[in-house]
Amino acid sequence: MSNDEFRAALARLAAGVVLVTAHEPALTEDGPRGEDAGMTATSFTSVSLDPPLVLVSLRNGSRMDDLLAEQPLWGVSLLSESQRQIAGRFAMKGRISDRLLFEDIPWTRGEVCGAPLMEGALATLECRTEQRVEAGDHTLVIGRVLKAGLPGGDGAPLAYFRGRYRHLG
Repeated sequence: MSNDEFRAALARLAAGVVLVTAHEPALTEDGPRGEDAGMTATSFTSVSLDPPLVLVSLRNGSRMDDLLAEQPLWGVSLLSESQRQIAGRFAMKGRISDRLLFEDIPWTRGEVCGAPLMEGALATLECRTEQRVEAGDHTLVIGRVLKAGLPGGDGAPLAYFRGRYRHLG
């Protein structure tokens, strides 16, 4: 089986779209600072209710994989259909700088994780990494949900199917 055949088969599995974010703390001469980072993900699922665990799959060597190897706190915004442009912006290859990704997008900083959480998302989760599992060319990051929020997003979820964002209808 070729990679293309495998990819074509899995493209027929509809997936929800989330934005995974983290804050990379850094110390500067002026005191603590840092950068925010984010990536669009469709390989995200709940794992356990007790304790509350979720899983996201990150490509090995990606910015988010490297960051979450060092930073145990991260956020997830479950995107609504109206947030398609946000998903597209954070999914771009050869992206603009992390700092510019967050410009002109309404978000708040998570109280527990410190990561950006999208306003208007269907739900937000603040997580702490519990386990990392190497799996082929990806790392499975299992996180304990420390806080869940419903920031007022309404409507349908953003879905991904056959290589495109879709609406449920």
